[in-house]
Amino acid sequence: MSHFAHACGVHDAPRTAACEAVHRKIGELGLERVRIAWCDMHGALRGKTLMPAATMQALTHGVSMVSSILLKDTSDRTAYNVFEPGALSALPGFGAANNLMLLPDPTSLCLLPWASGTGWMRAQAWFADATPLTVEPRFVLQAALATLADAGYRLRCGLEVEFHIYRIVRENLDPQLADWPGEPPEVEMIHPGYNLLSEANADMAEPALRIVQSTARALGLPLRSLEIELGPSQVEAVFDPGDALTVADQMVLFRNGVRQALRRAGFYASFVCRPPFPNVMASGWHLHQSVIALADGGNAFMRAAPAPGTTPADAQHTLSSTGAHWLGGLLAHAGGAAIFGTPTINGFTRFKPHSMAPLSILWGRDNRGAMLRVLGGSGDAATRIENRVGEPMANPYLYIASQIHSGLSGLRRQSDPGPASDAPYAQGAALPRNLEQALAALQADATLCEAFGAQLVDLYNRIKRSELERHRAATDADVWMRREYFSRY
Repeated sequence: MSHFAHACGVHDAPRTAACEAVHRKIGELGLERVRIAWCDMHGALRGKTLMPAATMQALTHGVSMVSSILLKDTSDRTAYNVFEPGALSALPGFGAANNLMLLPDPTSLCLLPWASGTGWMRAQAWFADATPLTVEPRFVLQAALATLADAGYRLRCGLEVEFHIYRIVRENLDPQLADWPGEPPEVEMIHPGYNLLSEANADMAEPALRIVQSTARALGLPLRSLEIELGPSQVEAVFDPGDALTVADQMVLFRNGVRQALRRAGFYASFVCRPPFPNVMASGWHLHQSVIALADGGNAFMRAAPAPGTTPADAQHTLSSTGAHWLGGLLAHAGGAAIFGTPTINGFTRFKPHSMAPLSILWGRDNRGAMLRVLGGSGDAATRIENRVGEPMANPYLYIASQIHSGLSGLRRQSDPGPASDAPYAQGAALPRNLEQALAALQADATLCEAFGAQLVDLYNRIKRSELERHRAATDADVWMRREYFSRY
């Protein structure tokens, strides 16, 4: 019997078996409800909670979702006048807050460890006529990975994510305080900071970090380490590397899971780059990447020996020609791609001299001040490039897609990355310094605009300009920043 999943072209024998497995697991695990979750343009999860029978129906027939949810800025305001005729002419298939359809992935079913009797499944959005929603972030990354596969490669990524954990002193849930967005809770630190990798501070933070660890394990996430960062109440999570799409899924699930699990225990986790407190340290998201050759499964960035006549300042002393050209592409499109790694007004406050956050478009050999840090060496299968431009709020699907499109451009053009820098805060062309400049840089990058497509670029520009306009109109910029980001992310 034909149904929506068939019409989408995704329902085959393995998916049928996976759906049957979901039916069995719902009974075996005693699930009373299943959350069907979808990642929005900002990297946050949205979704619906279904009862078991409705969950099984959604696996084949989908579940409806209002289309305007894709058009919202970081405050949850819709950036388009959806009931105005012609307002969405550049986005065919949207309009009048019509329905999209969420189709769950049956292989993603897991039990939420902090919510008894509750399962979770990842979903992707489709148009109601079963055509792909090409501006949907996960689809954007899938399309980029398909283009990379056509070139003979897949992408391998590793995550290093800094974030803050606080202890909740008081929830601000008084109806008299309701606003759009509302106030975050009042919090206190779990460790005093300014003592990097401190064993003593790790012990102070242990109750919260134990929840992070147990949550990640229960969700099947490959957490490698938890570390005390330099800033007050700041920590870092490091994960084993994996295929790019899987890693992006893991990043979304990790942020969502630890925030919910910690909050139930009286803690508040924030992936905002710079929380609204004096002397806070900004958080970054360091994205490690290498390309794997489909032909033999080897790391295409690794070389057997340094290229003749090179020194460590030359890319091909450490990287293969493929890696060097990929590096050149990341540099060539760094300005245009910056908006996907640092998508918020708050995130650009991180870029400061001598802060281990980048200021300029350049690369360095194991240099944490450089935007792109090259690691590894001859014969090292872990040879890779670390991009240090990201903030932990970034949408992982769009961020990683920007790396693929930039790197592929470098491969096609055999881009030369030039020499490494040993003075990353004194050399190089400047990265965008704010959200306005980053949007302009994307619009000026014809290669990235073509790769992402006009609809995605126009949509992203629209929701980000809504964010900018409201920030400019705010009577108190500090209050705006606190409510816009820290209360929700």
